[in-house]
Amino acid sequence: MRDFTRTQYRELLVTLKAAGYRFVTFGEYCQAKPQSPYVILRHDVDLKAINSLRTAQIEAELGLTASYYFRVVPESNQPTIIRQIADLGHEIGYHYEDMAIAKGDAEKAFAHFQQWLTYFRQFYPVQTICMHGAPTSQYDGRDLWKQYNYRDLDIIGEPYFDADFAQMLYLTDTGRCWDGYKVSVRDKIPVHQDEWTRRGWVFHHTDDIIRFIQTQPQQQLPNIMFTTHPQRWTNSPIAWWRELILQNIKNIIKRILINRRK
Repeated sequence: MRDFTRTQYRELLVTLKAAGYRFVTFGEYCQAKPQSPYVILRHDVDLKAINSLRTAQIEAELGLTASYYFRVVPESNQPTIIRQIADLGHEIGYHYEDMAIAKGDAEKAFAHFQQWLTYFRQFYPVQTICMHGAPTSQYDGRDLWKQYNYRDLDIIGEPYFDADFAQMLYLTDTGRCWDGYKVSVRDKIPVHQDEWTRRGWVFHHTDDIIRFIQTQPQQQLPNIMFTTHPQRWTNSPIAWWRELILQNIKNIIKRILINRRK
């Protein structure tokens, strides 16, 4: 029980900081592209919001800021925790899944999006949003923007549209590993995956990333966007094993869904 602990997460951050990385929120990245090498820490708060507060506290202790995206569901939408994370200096954003909630009705989805964007703006001046993958839903949240424009709502960025992945490596812990794109329904960047693989930028364990960062000259370090789901990161043995077992089951289900949709 080493990987996906908060102890390991802190070690990853310390390694990145020691290597000379600049840490920027996604909102800061959208406003002005930072000097390389930079890291964007993006957190999708799907469940167990208290875990996100713990990672936010670790980052604040290290003098770092990150971007936290909250869903509308009660397991994520915890007002006290949202305020605490914002008070630590982190960016707050909306982790939207309105098309799934509205069952594909774009008009209803957009009205729902506006309602909840206003809600989250009471905690923070939200300028960035991020799609929730909702793997069991047939609806892709990003399809909402085929009919509407989030920039009309003073939104300056959505990672899947506004991050230049030709200029940064995308690492997500979807699937409870760092190379889980094969079992990811939507949280992946397939157009660049072959290039990252060719360069050897494929990692399974967090230790693999740490060793990579420690052995690279600074001028060869890639810019990185990390996407983590803090519910997976815990120092509690019971919670750690529970998350491992549940995620393995989820990965099997996602493989079936991906094969069916093909």
